[in-house]
Amino acid sequence: MKITEVVCQILRIKNVQAKTASSQDSVLIRIRTDNGLEGIGEADSSPEMVKAVIDAPFSHNIATGLRPLLVGENPLDTERLWEKMYRRTMYCGRRSTTITAMAAIDMALWDLKGKHFGEPIHRLLGGKRHDKILAYASILFGKNGDETAAIGRRWREAGYQAVKFGWEPMGQSEAVDRDLVAGARKGLGDDATLLIDAGCVWDARTALQRAKAFEEHRIGWLEEPLHPDDYEGYRWLRDRSPVPIASGEEECGRQAFRPLIDGRCLDVYQVDLSRNGFTDANYIRQRVEEIGARLCNHCYTSPVTVAASLHWLSTCRDAFLFEDCVEDSPLRHELTVNKVQAVDGWITVPDGPGLGVTLNEDFVKSTLIEQSA
Repeated sequence: MKITEVVCQILRIKNVQAKTASSQDSVLIRIRTDNGLEGIGEADSSPEMVKAVIDAPFSHNIATGLRPLLVGENPLDTERLWEKMYRRTMYCGRRSTTITAMAAIDMALWDLKGKHFGEPIHRLLGGKRHDKILAYASILFGKNGDETAAIGRRWREAGYQAVKFGWEPMGQSEAVDRDLVAGARKGLGDDATLLIDAGCVWDARTALQRAKAFEEHRIGWLEEPLHPDDYEGYRWLRDRSPVPIASGEEECGRQAFRPLIDGRCLDVYQVDLSRNGFTDANYIRQRVEEIGARLCNHCYTSPVTVAASLHWLSTCRDAFLFEDCVEDSPLRHELTVNKVQAVDGWITVPDGPGLGVTLNEDFVKSTLIEQSA
């Protein structure tokens, strides 16, 4: 079996808004083989930037686009192909966009591998430990505490036992921050799990003050209080915080996670399959489990990444929560024929071959703005 095509499709919904939500556009990778199989993958990144990484022509041996490195290769050689892509992009990669492009390709290769063997990806990763996982509704804050409380009530009524609120307008002032979290707890009630995503807005000392202030609302974790590169700040904060500290969604690949893991900087390591792929996510899982920390997925895009995240997280020993984006976006709900969302607060791991989801080709056509192959 040989790779014959690496197709890159950019999808975008019509009503893109100025907000921190990556469920508004997507870059879809479709890898096709000479025996008629197709694997699909997705990157949570700037779609046009990912496309440029894949389409780029050869410059020299360690600066080249990804497509020429893959055509003619056996798609089952996932580990070798990851290393080949990493090596051949050392002058233009190693972090960020290039790794996200590699992650989308890797996801598609694992989807192909599963379809080839007729097995779900979680079995190829070593076997799932969970058939279903408690899901938390992941949504943005309201403009104030009252609006946030109303959002919380909505998702409790929808059956979720856990809800995470994130990003704007948190970070404007202490009064705003306290109001948002108090509103969130009021809307969820006393028996639900409340998670707070600050959106990288504070320095370490301010974050510690907020963690102490939020403790009375019994938050399950405080996510991304600091800039992603502030490893020492995270280590300092985690040692002092009365609530668990979570982060990792921006990290792309094992090398990006290394300082966080080696420094034992976090209580919860959040891994996005659309920025890490299965090959590196599996390595990260092993490292995090070695130090006794917890793992959770990050996912705010489409059902393709939701399915990938479920396959991976189901293999994690202590998987305890699953991020379920509940943005009211067609991309989140209509890209695949299969609906991959929590029911009564629990989300089920797919068992079909590969990712176990099928693209809705009509939706792809309706949102397609650019394609290359």
